[in-house]
Parts: sequence; C-alpha cells; structure tokens
Amino acid sequence: MPSSRNISDSTLARRKKQARKVLTRLARLFPDAKMALRYSNNWEMLIAVILSAQCTDKKVNEVTEALFKKYRTLDDYVNADLAEFEHRIHSTGFYHNKAKNILGAARMLKEQFDSVIPKTMEEMLLLPGVARKTANVVLGNAYGVVEGIAVDTHVRRLARLWGLTDEMNPEKIERDLMEILPREEWFLFTYRVIEYGRNYCPARPRHDHMNCPVSKILDYQ
Repeated sequence: MPSSRNISDSTLARRKKQARKVLTRLARLFPDAKMALRYSNNWEMLIAVILSAQCTDKKVNEVTEALFKKYRTLDDYVNADLAEFEHRIHSTGFYHNKAKNILGAARMLKEQFDSVIPKTMEEMLLLPGVARKTANVVLGNAYGVVEGIAVDTHVRRLARLWGLTDEMNPEKIERDLMEILPREEWFLFTYRVIEYGRNYCPARPRHDHMNCPVSKILDYQ
C-alpha cells in the first residue's frame, strides 16, 4: 500500500465515528452478504473477478455459465485460441484486455505457481490483470487471507459519500478505509457496501442519497 498521507487527528476521529455508524447499520441490513459471482474453484473465481471489471455480476454469471463448461481445466485456458476466447467473453466489455490477461494468468500459474492460485498479495499482483481489488477478493474468498479491502465502484462511491475518504484513487481509498475500519470488518465491508449500493443507494443522478438508511444517520457537518 502507498504510505499514509498526513490526516489531522480530528479528521481521523470523525471518520472513525462515521465508520462505526456505517458498520453497525450495514451489519443489520446485510448480515449474510457475500460475493454474487458463481464459480466452482479458485481459478474460476479469478476469471469471474477479472471479467467483472466494468461489468455487472449478473452478466458475468451468464457468460461464465457457458465459459466454464467449455474450458474445464487450467490447460484448456493455456491452450485456448485467443480470438475464440475473446468472442466468448465479448459481452462483458473490454474483452481484448480481459482475454489477454486471463489466458496470460493461466500460463503464469502453470509455469510459475504449480497451477495453484497464490496465497499472498505480493504473488497475486504478479498475475496479469490482477490489481489489489481483484487480489483482495480472491485471497479473502479462496483462503481467508485478508490483507486489505476490495474497493470496487460501489465502495469507491459510497465511502466518499459517507465521508470516510476524500480520495478518488482506489488504492488511496483502501488505505483510508484500512485506517478507520477494524481489521475484522475488512472482508465483509466490501460485500455489504455492494449490496447496499444495489438495494438502497444506486448511483442515479436523481436518487436522494441523504434519505438512504446509512446516509441519514451520519453527521456531515
């Protein structure tokens, strides 16, 4: 993670107070929140997470239902034809880069990691197409390894709305959140925020964010 910038004690205290309110309300609303992507092994999970960039989980699940029937083993991806693979994931968007990264990750896993998804952040970040968000999701769900907080579009938008950060960069937002959220809350926080964004607080311009269940209990002064 990038080194922390200087934040005043008063700002940090205010953010921690806001965070406690957020965590309490989210836990009541979504006690059993979890990832919505479907997969049957850690490799398929990585594929699904890569495909989910700038794409809905619903669309990814539609695509992977057929994809995982066609490509059943890691070697199937290692030996896959790039053009055919691009065609199969086309509807998830950014399919050129996603295909290149997924097939490149398959080759790297086979050649450098004995065909096993790595268990550390450092190693995960070596894989093509894997940044901290993807690594956090895979490590947490595959191995229960929690080294940070996955910052997707919902987390980015709502963390700013709730006054938990003023950053725009996902890694800087992650750093701010790690500073104010208890470590035991890091993993579930992402999925509860995602569910909250979907069910209560969408990004529509005309949505009244201040009357949402979390926003209306916070102090914005």
